[in-house]
Amino acid sequence: MRVMLHCNMSASDVSLQLGLEDLLGDLQFARRNGDLGRLALLAYCEVRRWARMAGEQELAKHSVEIINNIPHASREQFMAQVDELIVELEQAHFRVTGRVPDLPA
Repeated sequence: MRVMLHCNMSASDVSLQLGLEDLLGDLQFARRNGDLGRLALLAYCEVRRWARMAGEQELAKHSVEIINNIPHASREQFMAQVDELIVELEQAHFRVTGRVPDLPA
């Protein structure tokens, strides 16, 4: 069934889906490692770029707000905002693919 789904998807849809899956993986890895610089780069540049290409304007706006609304009160506050962004990306993944993304082990 998954093969049929890919056959019915356009190349741009597949590209958006794969880009989102890579982006989610990068964000989750940086989050687990507490890499603030990488998280900031991904949130501002990569999430915003992907969201604009996908027509997810609210997601793009949120990714900019996380970085532009500085200074953050604490590291924990920034990480909480990144966690919210990851949840929003997972919801976008559901919209793009029509299925819930795989949960990390």
